[in-house]
Amino acid sequence: MREEIKIKPVGIIHTPYKEPKGIPIQGTFEGGIVGKVELFPEYAQGLKDIEGFSHIVLIYYFNRSKEEQLIGKPYLEDEPHGIFAIRSPHRPNHIGFSIVKLEKVEGNIVTFSEVDILDDTPLLDIKPYVLHFDSRQDVKNGWLDKHFKTGKIPKRARLK
Repeated sequence: MREEIKIKPVGIIHTPYKEPKGIPIQGTFEGGIVGKVELFPEYAQGLKDIEGFSHIVLIYYFNRSKEEQLIGKPYLEDEPHGIFAIRSPHRPNHIGFSIVKLEKVEGNIVTFSEVDILDDTPLLDIKPYVLHFDSRQDVKNGWLDKHFKTGKIPKRARLK
């Protein structure tokens, strides 16, 4: 089925990162940076009980990506890979996700750390990160494994 799907933002993500250059490739590389989700008021009730979780998954729209690629060159690699084997924003639907550390909730504002998202990014959804559901054993990391084994992934890896 190739029916069009319409999705609307439920909020806006605010971070100190105004451009891609300098953003950590994963939020865990920069734990001290703080961002905020401004949930639109009509969705604030949906935050009930989220404070009990240490981490949440933010699902968002890469609104600054204006291109689609099926093959791309990821950070750390000179070799291109398929778009579904990398985390590039230049995907067919421009959907991204980040696991972030929940710091606090005040009304419709969610403060989080471990930020790797551009400022003013449209938020599509929030889900709780649940260790028993979301963590897996015996994980293979595809083409990235060689970088972990050689230590090529620096502790503060950032986009160039």
